[in-house]
Amino acid sequence: MPYIELHACSAFSFLRGASFPEQLAETAAELAMPAMALLDRNGVYGAQRFSVTAREHNVRPIIGCELSMEDGTILPVLVANRTGYKNLCQLLTQAHLRSEKGKCAIQWNELPQFAEGLVALLGSACATQPEDRAQFFIHTLGRENVFVEIQRHFLRGEKRINQQLVDLAAHYRLPILATNGVQHARPRGREVLDVFTCIREHTHLDAAGKLLTRNSERHLKGDAEMRELFRDLREAIENTSRLAERLTFSLENIGYEFPSFPVPAGHDMGSFLRTIVWFGAQQRYAAISTKVKRKLEEELALISKLGFPGYFLIVWDIVNFCREHNIMVQGRGSAANSAVCYCLGITPVDPVSSHLVFERFLNESRKGWPDIDLDLPSGDRREAVIQEIYRRYGKHGAAMTANVITYRGRSAAREIGKALNFSSSILDRFSHLFANGDFPHTLDLASQIERAGLPKKHSRMPAFISLYQAIYGLPRHLGQHSGGMIICQNKLSSFVPLENASMPGRVVAQWDKDDCEDLGIVKVDLLGLGMMSVMQDAFELCRERGRPLDLAHIPTDDLATFDMMQKADTIGVFQIESRAQMATLPRMKPKCFYDVVIEVAIIRPGPIQGDMVHPYLARRAGREPVTYFDPRLEPVLGRTLGVPLFQEQMLKIAMVMADFSGDEAEELRRALSFHRSEERMNKVSVKLRAAMARKNIAADVIDKIIQSITSFALYGFPESHAISFAILAYGSAYLKVHRAPEFYASLLNNQPMGFYTPATIVKDARRHGLKIQPVCVQKSTWRCAVVSDDAVRLGFCVVNGLRQEHAEEFVRQRQDRQFDSLDDFKRRVSLSKEELRTLAALGALNCFVAHRRAAMWRVEEQAPEALFAVAGIGDPGSSTSTLSPTGITDPGYSVPLAPMTLPERVRADYETMNLTTGPHPMKLLRESFPNVWRAIDLTQARHGATIQIAGNVICRQRPGTAKGFVFISLEDETGVSNAIVDPDLFERFRLLITEEAFLLIEGEVQNSDRVVLIKTRNIKPLAHAQLLGADSHDFH
Repeated sequence: MPYIELHACSAFSFLRGASFPEQLAETAAELAMPAMALLDRNGVYGAQRFSVTAREHNVRPIIGCELSMEDGTILPVLVANRTGYKNLCQLLTQAHLRSEKGKCAIQWNELPQFAEGLVALLGSACATQPEDRAQFFIHTLGRENVFVEIQRHFLRGEKRINQQLVDLAAHYRLPILATNGVQHARPRGREVLDVFTCIREHTHLDAAGKLLTRNSERHLKGDAEMRELFRDLREAIENTSRLAERLTFSLENIGYEFPSFPVPAGHDMGSFLRTIVWFGAQQRYAAISTKVKRKLEEELALISKLGFPGYFLIVWDIVNFCREHNIMVQGRGSAANSAVCYCLGITPVDPVSSHLVFERFLNESRKGWPDIDLDLPSGDRREAVIQEIYRRYGKHGAAMTANVITYRGRSAAREIGKALNFSSSILDRFSHLFANGDFPHTLDLASQIERAGLPKKHSRMPAFISLYQAIYGLPRHLGQHSGGMIICQNKLSSFVPLENASMPGRVVAQWDKDDCEDLGIVKVDLLGLGMMSVMQDAFELCRERGRPLDLAHIPTDDLATFDMMQKADTIGVFQIESRAQMATLPRMKPKCFYDVVIEVAIIRPGPIQGDMVHPYLARRAGREPVTYFDPRLEPVLGRTLGVPLFQEQMLKIAMVMADFSGDEAEELRRALSFHRSEERMNKVSVKLRAAMARKNIAADVIDKIIQSITSFALYGFPESHAISFAILAYGSAYLKVHRAPEFYASLLNNQPMGFYTPATIVKDARRHGLKIQPVCVQKSTWRCAVVSDDAVRLGFCVVNGLRQEHAEEFVRQRQDRQFDSLDDFKRRVSLSKEELRTLAALGALNCFVAHRRAAMWRVEEQAPEALFAVAGIGDPGSSTSTLSPTGITDPGYSVPLAPMTLPERVRADYETMNLTTGPHPMKLLRESFPNVWRAIDLTQARHGATIQIAGNVICRQRPGTAKGFVFISLEDETGVSNAIVDPDLFERFRLLITEEAFLLIEGEVQNSDRVVLIKTRNIKPLAHAQLLGADSHDFH
């Protein structure tokens, strides 16, 4: 009987294991191990990944867990059957939910309740009170479910401990079990484990000492090696196979059921879904055509056949909850390909008139559940929907899916650097220089760390490089998915352990969305979109101001909106505000809604890497003829001028040219976008090629079609997704044109979001004719407010370091009775000294004093002594100060400080709010740089000319599709100019580019279709006399 490893942990034990679960399974297969158990600390985080890979390699996966007990001992348990798995999940959930995130301690007295179906391994758990522990486990689990675990790692004192365990087993007639307590797949994994130990214990390798592992023995070992180790205890090896045979549980059948939906009497879920779909169709369509009727019947029949009516009803119910509670909601993604979703009000896109392919969303060969994403306003509104789902299904019936945070880029380099005892200055410099460490870069890692101050010949450089490569991608900690929720008919905690998220009121499952999908657990995505929050706030402001508007009633043919897009005047507009989008808009010249759909989709990795952007724009501009691979594809590719831009077009090409069914076409898409299986890709490509050959399609056309489909499939953007996003893009653009004050106030109230900082948004608002009024304690509220059709008052939300509850308290005080002096304000509000100083510095107290420095002086004054307060004389801080006719408090003496100069006021604004209502810093510098072009004038620059541009750096980008090129956006008082820096020049000026807030760039003008880009030749810091500017949106 072969040796089977029944005690191994992976990197999902978070800092206690050094290998991926997949690596453990692959190594077990190489060692010809027929089965293997994974026992991660306090969870089953890596169990599904391990199980999938193990089965692929003909290794039977066994599930278990290392339990942290209340007294600090570690108890390994193995799952025998489904009851045992359910008990383990519920035990872990109970322990996690009563603890803060990252902590878990199981009480000895709760084990009996969850003992059935579990097998315990007694090793370190018997180190204290061995007699009592053995008796406890025999009584709790039954003698047949208790094994005494023996490990041999050539450690001092190990022999004595193992002899005690053998004696204990003999005394209580318990079987002994050999394990290796595996913590890494191969011997070299010990190096990573030592780094993880240093991270966990907050130390470094020079000081860790006995905290580190003594040797490299805790790796997976094969049958021969383990038999040699335990040649005197052969039964310990044989028992591994005997026990493994009893552990029959598999994650393939965990018994999950999706919740049933309560329906009216006389209905089942299928008939009720049919009823409300046809009712919705009557609302959506003026007349239900034969085509619509046929499509709805086909979809409903498939939904019923696959057993999905309950899923659609539950999503419909969530959408209804949102509408009843005035929460904007919009379904997107492949769900927008469904006429049923459209008639249920889940999605806003009519797939019939848009010619979308339903099989992209749902088809008979689909194994998992359909995927419906709901976009919600980010913040409190989305949280209300999430909490409603927790309320309906209970704390144990719903959870957010996990998001595994891994070691990448800076985080990996910093942690390794700390473990190797590099100086903090080197690590800080590395973080600053290589903030974009995960993007394609032009320097290897050794050169990067050398730039940060560590010589390449340093004795620890090789260790740094090898450890970085070994640690990269390993799990760091468990986060929560941005919006994925899973729900269950019964207790979700019977199928996956749940634990507290760091966010209050949130519960998170131990598996990520891919694990849940593989296991058939249904996920509903509730995604927060900042722009939906902006739009809902703007619509509510419009209603309050007597000019109501909503998304459904925005005209889709507004010339002024399209004109703004054609000028790339889209700062703050959803999806089309990035530098790349702005560079495309004047070439694209959108004239109708479908043009916006294409604009949203075209600046994506797929069209860019498939080299489809330039052909499309050239054809649109008439510089290139519109051609098709085959005349039969004109109906498919006509709207995109013969260039495939959408996933749905790829499906239709296969359906038209190879007579693929919708199911086969979707199988083609899934195969081509399935990164890991080249075999699957080749198989489907061969099928596609053969089908086209049977139709006598020319070989060169077949090659072009295959090449187009395979290059595009991986990154192709769904048309349904683009339409959903285009609705929001167009709607936000319309608001910017026709409801500017409401739009900008809402945009400022929902920061941070999008590409631009509040400073840039304020400047853009002013360029559009809005007056931005400063923060004032007598007039501002917490949120920015619309004052009139051409004015917005900044709210306290833009002030750095001012607590919301403090601001809202003094707004309430002001509503009860206006503040009549600065002393009255100080007396009635409970602000910290720092908060008062900030308000004074930004001018929010100027309603009481002559200027900012006067306010700064006055806020430092102490409250008068009681004697002076009664007498009201002789004290300069006396509360008897009165307001002059101009509203300025007269303190009875003159403040000995001069008013701030204009540059000083601008600097103070940026220090306290990161924005200014005064002039842009570049306006103050303009006279000093007469040769520098303004952003607004660049369209007049001659192509090929050498010019200078300058400004506040508001964006640095290095897209993965740009082959190492860096794009820099500079803002001046007139707008934004853009420069491109080649990889070599970027490395020469990396420190300058990444650290300087103001830059002067000299380069060659590239002026194409009035889109201007400066090809950088030289970069200098802009001398700015300590002026501050806005923060930059860097390398996102």
